[in-house]
Amino acid sequence: MDTIASTDRNAIRRAVDRILSSRQISRQDQRTLMTLLSGHCLSSQEQVWVDRIYEDLHRGLIHAID
Repeated sequence: MDTIASTDRNAIRRAVDRILSSRQISRQDQRTLMTLLSGHCLSSQEQVWVDRIYEDLHRGLIHAID
């Protein structure tokens, strides 16, 4: 597995910030994150971001929208 390039890392961070600040995740956000993260080794910080979104979704703190 490859590591994530810094431009992709910045795109991931922007997507995560948008999701956490709006408390919503769209299908497009989901596709974007899946595309950026697939096939790559995550840094510990990136894993924390993904885990936070996942946990907040399951706790009802982030809402999935179309």
